[in-house]
Amino acid sequence: MTTTMTAMLRETTEAPDVVARLFAEEAANFRDLGRHLRQLSPSPLATCARGSSDHAAAFFKYATEILIGTPVASIGPSIASIYDAPLKMQGGAVLSVSQSGKSPDLVALQAKARAGGAFAIALVNVEDSPLAREADALIPLHAGPETSVAATKSFIASVAAAARIVAEWAADNDLLRALEALPDHLAMALRMDWSPAARVFTHADSMFVVGRGTGFPVAQEIALKCKETCALHAEAFSAAEVMHGPLRLVQDQFPVLALVPEDAAASANIAGIEKLKGAGGNIFTATARNGLPGTHLPTVSTGHGITDAIAMALSFYRFIEGISLARGFDPDRPVNLAKVTETR
Repeated sequence: MTTTMTAMLRETTEAPDVVARLFAEEAANFRDLGRHLRQLSPSPLATCARGSSDHAAAFFKYATEILIGTPVASIGPSIASIYDAPLKMQGGAVLSVSQSGKSPDLVALQAKARAGGAFAIALVNVEDSPLAREADALIPLHAGPETSVAATKSFIASVAAAARIVAEWAADNDLLRALEALPDHLAMALRMDWSPAARVFTHADSMFVVGRGTGFPVAQEIALKCKETCALHAEAFSAAEVMHGPLRLVQDQFPVLALVPEDAAASANIAGIEKLKGAGGNIFTATARNGLPGTHLPTVSTGHGITDAIAMALSFYRFIEGISLARGFDPDRPVNLAKVTETR
């Protein structure tokens, strides 16, 4: 019996090669951009994105605030596209992230930020798109065509590019070494066995995904993919924020996927997981460690907490594609959704 591979699975498995190509082709651009950001020391610093790309932008925010110390704000694109409000961005920078590079609201926000004095950086997969053409600095993602509605390799490329920008800006040799090894670690991430969570994910109606640091935007991305590909209601929370109200829902084996990268938040993450388990949650812990509370979902130890989170996203993509099929859906063609969403 011949089984046709979904586009989502095929594109997920392409991610390690995409990141290797991105880093090889854009090495000089990453170094130049890092040098320019050190000279500019931008303030304010803002991001411009929607959907999975906005999660990549949030990943950039956390990495920048952790390694550089510069606060980063996400600006709602409607500030430009609907409200036509002026932006005071003199001496600042804006990072735009998009697969297609043509959504009118993102193009409008980047233009408004530049008009206000911002240096515009674009991470875009389509190099001849309006967002790419009108940026001051462009990092093409080199992901190639992505046909599944569920973005996979383009998200991995976006977060890898975001991490590389921050690593070059901070001249952080530890992160640069981890990024050099990232394609190999992503190939390993595709082989992680998350089947212990399959039965619960296949039959669940609702769940939480929790994480901290760069693990939080990955949690947001995972929750989005649960909705898109599986019609599974999932909410993402900081492992700290979930204690402020949402904990009320965690009882009677309510499913929780907890992400634990090997970073400074690991001990706080573990304490939070113990509390979620004690409240009655059915906990699945994605970690490279052994012996943590909940059902262990193995992840790749990449040598840095920031790259750990990227590898976790890819392991999840490989897992959730199968869950979508098990729930009777086509992950490439979710109901009500289209690959390119153009909003105002």
